[in-house]
Amino acid sequence: MAELYGESPLAARAEALADSSVPGELRISEIAFTAQIALRVDPKSSAAERIGTAIGAMLPNQPGQVARTGNLQVLWLGPDEWLLVGSEGSGEQIQATLVEALGEEHGSVADVSGHRTIVEVSGPKSRELLAKGCALDLHRRAFTSDQCAQTLLARAGVVLLCRDHERPSYWIFVRSSFARYLADWLTDAATEYQN
Repeated sequence: MAELYGESPLAARAEALADSSVPGELRISEIAFTAQIALRVDPKSSAAERIGTAIGAMLPNQPGQVARTGNLQVLWLGPDEWLLVGSEGSGEQIQATLVEALGEEHGSVADVSGHRTIVEVSGPKSRELLAKGCALDLHRRAFTSDQCAQTLLARAGVVLLCRDHERPSYWIFVRSSFARYLADWLTDAATEYQN
């Protein structure tokens, strides 16, 4: 029997991402193998309330809002769509919790962990770097902690999450098929910050 082996979409770019980081200014790395569960449900339904109770945080109801509870982040992606992000290995538990809370009501729960990987960009130069390829206003007054947006970064469709605006830290959710392209773009765009 063959042994199962998993490799993250950016395993081959890990060294290049590390090399493009600048101590104290900019850090670029992959956050691989997070649990990512897509949820679709009517936000006004009793199922949405049960889900909020089950996960320990009500589902965000405003564009770009993010709720955090324990190791779980809930990103608003649309009027009836959320992405729940948890630690590696927690996908089955999150999915089971959501399915149980959904019950017989109309909705869907799908494990999409293999669909996207996460690139973390942090440090004082992170906003400046991302602004080179993203049309969003990333100033902390406009795009603050626990806020997300679906946007384009270097012409790749991404979900951008601001984890901390004081010490700038962003997670970029990018489709696995675009991950290497985006990593190459980030390393190239970060060249000017290196001595």
